[in-house]
This record gives sequence, C-alpha cells and structure tokens, in this order.
Amino acid sequence: MNLYEEILKNKSGGRALFLLGNEAVARGAIEAGISTATTYPGTPSSEVGDVFAEISEKAGIHFEYSVNEKVALEAAFASSTFGMRSLVFMKHVGMNVAADALMSISYIGTKGGLVVMTADDPSLHSSQNEQDNRHFAELGHIPMLEPSTPQEAKDFTIGAFEISEKYGLPVILRTTTMVSHQRAIVELGPVGEKSKKIVFEKNKGTYNSLPSFAYRNKEKLMEKIRQIEKNETDSFAEVKNQNVSEYGVIASGIGYSYAIDIITKYSLHVPILKIGMTNPMPDSTIREFLDDHGNIIVVEELDPFIEGKIREIAQMNNIPCNIHGKMDGVMPDSYEYNMDIVRDGIFSLLKRNDSQDSFGNPPSIQVLRNPVLCAGCPHRASFFSVRRALRLSGIKDVTVSSDIGCYSLGIYEPFDFGDYMVSMGSSTGIASGLTQDMTKKTVSFIGDSTFFHSGIPGLMNAVLNNANTTIVILDNRTTGMTGQQPNPGAMADSEKNLSIESIVRGIGVKNVSTVDPYDLNATIHAVMDSLKQEGPSVVISRRECAIIRDHRLRKSGAMPVYKVNTDRCSGCMKCLTEFSCPALHLSGKQAEIDPEICDGCGVCSEIYVCPFKAIEVA
Repeated sequence: MNLYEEILKNKSGGRALFLLGNEAVARGAIEAGISTATTYPGTPSSEVGDVFAEISEKAGIHFEYSVNEKVALEAAFASSTFGMRSLVFMKHVGMNVAADALMSISYIGTKGGLVVMTADDPSLHSSQNEQDNRHFAELGHIPMLEPSTPQEAKDFTIGAFEISEKYGLPVILRTTTMVSHQRAIVELGPVGEKSKKIVFEKNKGTYNSLPSFAYRNKEKLMEKIRQIEKNETDSFAEVKNQNVSEYGVIASGIGYSYAIDIITKYSLHVPILKIGMTNPMPDSTIREFLDDHGNIIVVEELDPFIEGKIREIAQMNNIPCNIHGKMDGVMPDSYEYNMDIVRDGIFSLLKRNDSQDSFGNPPSIQVLRNPVLCAGCPHRASFFSVRRALRLSGIKDVTVSSDIGCYSLGIYEPFDFGDYMVSMGSSTGIASGLTQDMTKKTVSFIGDSTFFHSGIPGLMNAVLNNANTTIVILDNRTTGMTGQQPNPGAMADSEKNLSIESIVRGIGVKNVSTVDPYDLNATIHAVMDSLKQEGPSVVISRRECAIIRDHRLRKSGAMPVYKVNTDRCSGCMKCLTEFSCPALHLSGKQAEIDPEICDGCGVCSEIYVCPFKAIEVA
C-alpha cells in the first residue's frame, strides 16, 4: 500500500503519517468531506493533485485536471452551489488566471464550502515571479488562512471549509514552497461524511453578478467579513513563549516556524504572536500585543502585508510602539527566509551583536550551471530542427517568443530561443503583436498543455491579424514540468483527447503540419516549408515526454544505449555544440556518451547531428 492509499485508508483517525504539507492539505480536504477537487497543475501545489489523482475514484470524489485555473475555480464553484464541499488549488500565478471569477464569487457567495488553495513561490524556484497572493484576499474581501506546518495545513484546510460554509464565502488557504514541501508527522483525524448534493435552487438574484445584484451583495460581503473578524480570527491567533518583555515578534506561515525555532534555540525571553488568519486580521489580539511590547519585529516572507496592517492598527489606536520589518530594512524584502536571516533580524531588535555560527543556509541563490532538458527530450530535437531550418532558409536573427514549460530551457545555448517569455500562453499573443513593427518571419514555441490553457486566444488573434509567424506546438503528450499530469490532448482515456490539429484548423490556420521530432529530416523540411508561408502557420511536433517513455522502456528492459565509435569520430564536436544532450561529453578530443544518462533515443546518431555516423547502438 502506497502513501496516498494510506492517506485515504485511515478513516477513523488516531494515526500519524509522515506527510508533505501538500499531502496534508489533501488529507484535510478528505477529513472535511469534500465531493469535488479541481486544479491546473503547478509547482509548488502539484502534490495535492497527485494525491487526488491516485485516490479520488476510491474516495468517491470528483477530481479533474481542468484546462486552466479559471475553469478549475468555476467548476468547483458550480459544485459548491449544489451544497457540495469543493477544493480548488493552484500555484500563485494561477490565481492571476482565476482572479476574474474569484472576485465575483466573493460577492455572490457559496453554498457548500469552497476553499481556494494558492501555493506561493518565494525565491522563484519554479516560477516567473514571486508575487504575494495575500493581496488577493484583501482585494476580494476574502477570508484567508496561512498554515505554518504540515499539521496546520491539514487542520486549517478543515477550518477553512467550516468558515466557508458558515459564512457562505470562498476561503483562501495560502501556503508557500517551504510549507507545501516540508515533510512532518501529521496526526490524522476522522474522515467526515461527504457533503451531499442538494437540489439547485433557481433564483436569478443568487448566482448572477449583474450590477444590480452585485451592488446589493457588496454590503452583505462586508458584513460577513466584519463578523469573521469578530468571531473567528482569535481562534487562529496564539501567543507563544509568553514572557514579560519590551520585545515581541509577530509572524505567520513559515516565518513563524523559523522565528519560534530561533527563540527556542537561543532561550530568548521574547514572546511571539502567531497569526494564522491573515485576512481579516485579529485586531483586538494585535492591539493587546502591541500594548504589552514596545518594540516589535514582523517576520513574514515576500511583501510587508502583515507589517502594513500592524502599522495601521498601531496608528489608528495611538499605540506608541516601534515596529520593525521590511519597511525599515530590518528584514529583507525579497526571496525566501532562512534561519540565519530570521535570527539576524530578531537579534537586531534585541541589539544583540554576538556572532553566531551559520545554520548552513546558503547566503544567496547561486546558479552553478544552466538547467538542461532531459536526455531524449523531444524538445531538444525540435529546437535543433528549427535552428537548422532557419539556417538553411537563410533567416538570421529571428525573433522568438517562448512560453512556460520545460521548453522554456530552449533560451539557453546552444539553441538560444527565447526573446520573450512572459506568462502562460503569451507566446502566441506576442507573436501576433511582433508583426506590427517587423516584416520578417517570427517563430513561437508553446507546449501542448499551455496551448490548451491559454494559447488558443493568442493564436486566434494571430490569425485575425495575419501575423507572419511560425508557431511550433511542442506536444509531448503530458504536462511535463509539473510532474506528467494529463491535459485535454493527452487524457488517460484517449477517446476524450482533443485534437490540436482540428482546433488549429478550426481557428483558421491554413498551413498546419504534424511531425515526429525524432525524425529530424521530416521536421526540418516541415519547418522550412512553414517559414516560406505568408501569415500564421503551425508545426505540431509530437513525441511523448522522455520521462514517460524511459519509464516504460526500463520496465520492459528494452531501452537501447548508444556509444561513440572512436574510429569514425572526427572530433568536430557538432554533437556537443549544436545538439548538447547531457549524455554527451568531451573525452580528450572526442565525444563520449555516458551510458548511465543515455536513454537510447538515437537522435544524436542522425546525420544532421553526427555527419560522420560515429554514433551507434552499443
């Protein structure tokens, strides 16, 4: 029995499991009795979906990988209107996509509990920005909980459903990378009865956000938030290490975990106010804490969200205290915190200057090498073919818009593809705009999952504006970067697959070709033909993700391995400088293949990569 089955099996509770924060969120939703879970996969929230993908059928839970985050939220909201508890989860930038619906849902309200989990990514481990999604809670007047540990991730998920159902509002559950990906012992509780579907009550004024209805609902929303502040916030606030002291720490999320560890390690007589509900804030508890401690330091990652609120509370209540944090430079205003950073901040508050040993945290992010595509990745062959096709077509200095996915790595040498990479689906939108100032052909890259997510409108715009661009859709039959989840073109039930070719032609693209990127000759010629066309054209480069292929071949014992025939190798290094597979490396003056890395795709043996045919099956 695997861990995910253990998460589901223990229905009576009373046991403990060693869970990631994300796995604990899934367990909390199960204990809360959810009926629906939806998502578009995105790190650092992906493991929540991994759990439900494994156990949802056995649990009787409807789970779906939706086409994007907005659709995922709308599907979960629809389930909520039938009285069923629903969870929707996404990474932080996914909230940008879902926000259009979320801002209206907060006005409309909910029936069954609706929890929206957002996983923020301080230090941009796998993201294009490190936005702080706490602002969405304030923007939409939505209650928000922030767990600090996997145990709280489970417990707060249950609490979020209870608050949502009690007040008829969506509730945001915000984690960060370290909360989602830390692993700890989690005490399980009993699994509650699954929420049952009720009869939908038809009422035009209930779920329609027309101005006349929204105008009325705004005041109802504000009253709900006032009631939550009055009745709920204190239950998620707690003073730890209570001591009489002029100093105090206020923290939330992973910042609290670091701060309490520092206070404990150094036996500091400094109380710490832990805030678990950060919208609305526990106003009376904060006022009391500020009255008792004249010098405060706020420990929170990303924006000074809590610090700003605390400064407001102090000013509005004429509380004379010194508040330190990001706004006065005592704490860093960017990237993840660690034990050294938090200790230095607290020690500066205490005016304690004695030197301490490092906790072993790196002082900064240091990229020692560029990330690379996996051995056998079909995207490498696609990039190689496009580069060769451009050269053979005499096109120099091509402008390239790329997108979010594994293929983002095409920006690095030797391919150097990626003058633009902004957001999910932006490659096609940018491609449709580049021709406003450029007469030459442009090239765009987008993955299959990203195409379905948000690339289609940009392609439509390119067709409507007759953009002179070649759009290469890299179809590796999965959502690769986040862990090989399905997408609308690559479902477990292949009969449900949507055809990219049909969609592209339906939009109005006349020149469409589909190639296997492992066939370099066919791919090069398809791209060359596309480059000759006026207006938009599409090349669909289709070959399954190497990770999926390799897993299958290793299981069957049928994976070949290639080697370099040293008698034929001229030492031209084209395989290294132009193809750049991680299995290839320089040995003396000749290329060599590492058999532990090679996955036997065989693309490097093609004459376009090795003109001397020196690469062969071992």
